[in-house]
Parts: sequence; C-alpha cells; structure tokens
Amino acid sequence: MEEHPIRYELHDGAALITLNRPQRLNSFNAAMHEALQAAIARAAGEARALLITGAGRGFCAGQDLSDRAVAAEGAAPDLARSVELFYKPLVLALRNLPLPVVAAVNGVAAGAGANFALAADIVLAARSAFFMQPFCKLGLIPDTGGSYFLPRLVGHARALGLALTGEKLSAETAAQWGLIWKCVDDADLLPAARKLTAELAAGPTLGYACTKRAINASYYHTLAEQLNLERDYMGELGRTDDYREGVAAFLDKRAPHFRGR
Repeated sequence: MEEHPIRYELHDGAALITLNRPQRLNSFNAAMHEALQAAIARAAGEARALLITGAGRGFCAGQDLSDRAVAAEGAAPDLARSVELFYKPLVLALRNLPLPVVAAVNGVAAGAGANFALAADIVLAARSAFFMQPFCKLGLIPDTGGSYFLPRLVGHARALGLALTGEKLSAETAAQWGLIWKCVDDADLLPAARKLTAELAAGPTLGYACTKRAINASYYHTLAEQLNLERDYMGELGRTDDYREGVAAFLDKRAPHFRGR
C-alpha cells in the first residue's frame, strides 16, 4: 500500500510540506491533491512561512497519467473537471496564502509540477534539477497557471518556446532567465531552503502578506490603481506592532523581534 502522499511538519512557525510519492516522481493523483490542499490549509492556520519540496529524486513530474488513463474503448477523461477541482484551487491557494511560500525543486519539475513550483513566491532549485512543459507532447496547453506564469517570468518568446517544444530547461538557465530565484548546489538545496523559510517565519508576516498581494495585483492594475493600493497597505501596516518594533530596532541598532501582528 502506498504511503501517505503528503508529509507535513511545523517547526517554530515554519511549515514543511513534502510531496511523498517518490516511486512516481511525486506525480499528482487525486489522493495527493486532497492531502496537499488540506496541508496548505493547515499551514495557513498555524504557520508564518511555508516550504514545499519533493521526496526522493524529483520534485513533481506533473499529473500521474495512470490515475486517469483512458481505456482503449472508454470515454475520454474530463480534463476541465480535473483543472476545476484540483489544479485551479491548488494554484489559488498558494497565491492567496497570507504568508511566504518557498519551493525547493529537487530533480524533475515537469508539467503541472513545474507550474505548481512557479506558483510559489520564491523558488530555489538544485543544480541537477530541470523544468519542462511537456503538455505539447499530449496535444494540451500548459495548465496549473503555466500560461499565466511563463510569459510574465521569462517573456513572450521564451514562454512560447518552452510551451511549444517541451524542451528541458536546466535550473541554472532557469535562474539566468528569471524563471526562478536561485540555483544552488544539490547538497545545499534543503539547508538553504530551510534557512530561508526560517528567516521568513521570523519576519513581519503581515508585511509579507501585503507585499505578496501588492505584487500579484500589479499584473492587472494601472499605475494609479497600484499607487492607491500601496497607499492603503502602507496605512494599514503603519499601525502594526511589527512596524513599531522595526522602527524601534533600527533606532536601537539591534535585531528586530517580529511577532507577525
């Protein structure tokens, strides 16, 4: 019997979600989707930062096609229903989570797995890792937000190149192109990701949440609308305990002690 498809840990406000189907390169099936959505909801209620990684030699190989295999003479699967029930809420949950999300990509990140990683706020990848958009090999389009994230992160030409060829993109090139935050040596991936997540968990949580919302909103705002949003968030954050602590720590020349409120 397969192990639980998700492992969840919490240490000092930093949550760790590990995709745990290593024998299938952590590819998505219905059980993993359900467990993952529950784990993200749990992190929203008790964590101040979230780290996501994969067990074994890969991050996530995308959809487990055997989970929705088409019988030789059977009806085709309802892919729209799959997107609506699983992938759409998964991406929105990460993007709307009011705390920073770090993805540590170890090994393959393909299809929905690649785009799930890109839905995180900060992506670190091992030097041996790579990203792929193999939807074109199945006559499909990049889903799980791929058609949204790719052009915004790497530009129109590179987004179409990745989507229409399905070529592998190394972690090093992904960092050079701006698809991810950093490429690190394999041995350094989890230590670096854990350190970053711990630092974020000790930071000004409300400020991070507003920063995340502001940058995400900038894609569809005019400049004037974005300036109004900045005004509103600054007014809101200026009344927080963390802002007062940050100013006091600066004046006292000491490290701040944020409480996330």
